[in-house]
Amino acid sequence: MIDPTALQWSILAGAGFLLGVSKTGLPGVSILGIIMAAMVIPPKQSTGLILPMLIVGDVFAVAYYRRHAMWKHLVRLLPFSFAGVALGATAMYFVRNDRHYPPIIGGIILTMLVLNYWNSRSPEIRVPEGWWFPAIMGLAGGITTMMGNAAGPIMIIFLVAMRLPREAFLGTSAWYFMLLNWFKVPFSSGLSLITFESLKFNLTLAPLVVIGALMGVRLVKHVPEKAFNLIVQILAAVGAIYLTLQPWLPRYGA
Repeated sequence: MIDPTALQWSILAGAGFLLGVSKTGLPGVSILGIIMAAMVIPPKQSTGLILPMLIVGDVFAVAYYRRHAMWKHLVRLLPFSFAGVALGATAMYFVRNDRHYPPIIGGIILTMLVLNYWNSRSPEIRVPEGWWFPAIMGLAGGITTMMGNAAGPIMIIFLVAMRLPREAFLGTSAWYFMLLNWFKVPFSSGLSLITFESLKFNLTLAPLVVIGALMGVRLVKHVPEKAFNLIVQILAAVGAIYLTLQPWLPRYGA
């Protein structure tokens, strides 16, 4: 049963606001909202609590950026991402101790960020064009989003590697997560991560997600494109480091 204290509710409210901002403004901010939720609710339970809030934000992101999506990238990514969701749900069924998988997710993201940085500093290296690159990124994104709603950094790495302009970046990301998050719903329900009790709590946080989404639209207009790419990658790295260290960090709650 979800019955947070005033401090815990404030942290979750902040998480909802940041999740909204991430959907329409700065994608990397989502990992900070996920971190805040995991500070007060066990990581496995928090994935189910966060998912409906992400979907609320997805609606606004798709409504605003729907015309900017690059579907050729989505068609390459989504089949592997759907398979990754199924693999992640299977892993969650068998892994009862949810302290084990955040460091694995964080380690994967950090490795990919390092590789992406190395690629960006080596102009002679071409962006991967073979089927294997979206396959790896799609599988990693599906697994990490199912196990911890942590596919944001992976999608950032992929879209930055594709060198998309900001609007195409946001439009492609919006459709990707809208489709992937709805695909996750039956798996999360089957694992009892989404319950009637958690949905009731989602209703109290939904307005903050909406406010964050509206704020994100205004914010992104004032951020230069180079700064945009740098900020989202830094936020992704911060989130990945936190996930890696999460089992050894304090939590504000039961």
